[in-house]
Amino acid sequence: MLLVKTLRSSTFRLALIAIAAFGLIVAAIMAYVYFGTIAYVKSRVGDAGDHRGFTAMIELAMAAVAVLMLVLAGLAAVLVTRRTVGRIEEINATSRAIMMSGLDQRIPLRGSHDEWDRVAENLNQMLDRIETLMGEVKQVSDNVAHDLRTPLTRMRGRLEKAYHASRNGEADAALIGDTIADLDAVLGMFASITRISEIETRARRSAFRTLNLAGIAGEVVELYDAAAEQVATRLNLGGDREVAITGDRDLLFDAIANLVDNAIKHGCKGGQVSVTCRSADGGATIAIADDGPGIPTEERDHVFKRLYRLEQSRYTPGNGLGLSLVAAVAGLHGAEIALHDNVPGLTVRLSFPKTSAQ
Repeated sequence: MLLVKTLRSSTFRLALIAIAAFGLIVAAIMAYVYFGTIAYVKSRVGDAGDHRGFTAMIELAMAAVAVLMLVLAGLAAVLVTRRTVGRIEEINATSRAIMMSGLDQRIPLRGSHDEWDRVAENLNQMLDRIETLMGEVKQVSDNVAHDLRTPLTRMRGRLEKAYHASRNGEADAALIGDTIADLDAVLGMFASITRISEIETRARRSAFRTLNLAGIAGEVVELYDAAAEQVATRLNLGGDREVAITGDRDLLFDAIANLVDNAIKHGCKGGQVSVTCRSADGGATIAIADDGPGIPTEERDHVFKRLYRLEQSRYTPGNGLGLSLVAAVAGLHGAEIALHDNVPGLTVRLSFPKTSAQ
């Protein structure tokens, strides 16, 4: 079956064309050698002798060489084409299996480390990435369904209760207010998802300008100072006073605000949250540290995914989009984001490269 596909393949036809072209060149060279040899012999011995035996020997040798070269070229074309077609068939078979059963199939490697193995490795890595993205899409869909079910169920319950109850101005006003609050929460979640998508598509780089990162951090600390006092948390700003950076002020403000808000909410009550800005090697860093329970090491690669929450029951307030926004803003500014143990607590560090601080 593979031999039939080999003989019918376009690669084999191209190989035959190449062999034919090569054969014509070799035939021309052999004809030149043949007639040149005959002419040379005649010029040396003249027409006195009988050259038929010598000519026949030359012709036989050249015919044998031509046949041998033709056979070897044909055999090489078949073997090379068969190998190529075989690897292509493996890729096709895996593609069909993926279409039939799912993304768990992978193209087998032969261990030859040739270009075909490299192609297979790249395709397998692409399939791994697609499978990961599909899993994330499913997780996001499940999380959205879960987060929407609670406010929508509450709204329906209120409306049904109001429908069957007698009209009451104060009760109706309270119901309307609660329903609007739930709708605002739902709309806010979708607005956050849309904003993250906009940031990830690099649609906001037109607003970049030179900024003082420490100044933005100071505004965030001033904004959240009252919230920190409510839980007896000390919120302070340290580091350099002038930290130059190029970026979008509003997005950086929102990212720092999300990190500070998380540190206050999830830190230890009566503890401390510190925000530190520094210039480093032509770039800039900002670190937000708390003394709370921190994030388990095995969860740190997941917390920046959309709608991901450490609390899997998802009954506490929040939608799991804050750190996703931070990651999107960091990516837009070319910054690296890292989570470190604060012993106790967590330190979130954003490191901006030199190109962002010009």
